[in-house]
Amino acid sequence: MKILVTGGLGFIGSHTVVELQNEGFEVVIVDNLSNSSIDVLNGIEAITGKKPIFEEFDLRDKAKVQDFFQKHSDIIGVIHFAASKAVGESVQNPLLYYENNLGVLVYILQELKKKGGASFIFSSSCTVYGQADEMPITEAAPVKPAESPYGNTKQVGEEIIRDTCKVHPEIKAIALRYFNPIGAHPSGKIGELPIGVPQNLVPFITQTGIGLREQLSVFGDDYPTEDGTCIRDYIHVVDLAKAHVAALQRLLEGKNEDNYEVFNLGTGTGSSVLEVIQSFERVSGEKLNYKIVDRRPGDIIQAYADTKKANEVLGWKAKSSLDDAMKSAWEWEKIIRS
Repeated sequence: MKILVTGGLGFIGSHTVVELQNEGFEVVIVDNLSNSSIDVLNGIEAITGKKPIFEEFDLRDKAKVQDFFQKHSDIIGVIHFAASKAVGESVQNPLLYYENNLGVLVYILQELKKKGGASFIFSSSCTVYGQADEMPITEAAPVKPAESPYGNTKQVGEEIIRDTCKVHPEIKAIALRYFNPIGAHPSGKIGELPIGVPQNLVPFITQTGIGLREQLSVFGDDYPTEDGTCIRDYIHVVDLAKAHVAALQRLLEGKNEDNYEVFNLGTGTGSSVLEVIQSFERVSGEKLNYKIVDRRPGDIIQAYADTKKANEVLGWKAKSSLDDAMKSAWEWEKIIRS
């Protein structure tokens, strides 16, 4: 029951490793530590009582990928997180994103093809929907032209997997389209560790709350929403991690209806930027210093998931509220700054 988790020391990867180990899987992590910390291994061990196998190398090195799969020939499944994910950086450096996010995916699928069968879970994103025509967003919603090279790598990544599965029925894959993961493990042993200035709302909120950032900018309050700010679907990272285990078990138990499937992962509830700030103020007891500034180019108005397929077909449901997730993010922020 050996599972490879690429990027397994990252935010979502590390929480998924915990849930896999809790379910009795043996986990091998490959991570190049470009956007993560080796200390996360200790956090995983502290929670689960077991340290996963760890190999540090860059998956863009095809020879090393081949060597790895020869060495670990007993791997039965792969959960693939390793990818670059900053939208702005992808606009500045598209070739890095295409090499890292697509080249690596191809190398891994080539190795799974050689194995003659494996289960593959792909870390995808709701960015593939762009500004969807209808809310909530179902899996049948059209995939819109990508707003950034990062978004495009998720779309093309899904296409590569789908095309591969079409001609290699022995490979079974599920693409999980995340909405907005937030929060931290309730143990306070692992959480989000953004390097540099956070690109996401919640780490920026908690860093502002603790005094690391002077002020939070809210980009626009003139959107056609109830309070004028953008709406997103914020999902607790532990709920998200459990969905990966459910997806993997679906494939391993042969419950999949097709050898390529897609699921949205969210709560089904949209929360505005101001509602997220209010949630932080509620759970922390702190007033947040923020100001309304001009809109940011490329921001969509709203996106939240229709979770019916994940709930009924995958048998998974998000359990934590926005306040639960925000409280865990705040506790984590206080721990890492103490």
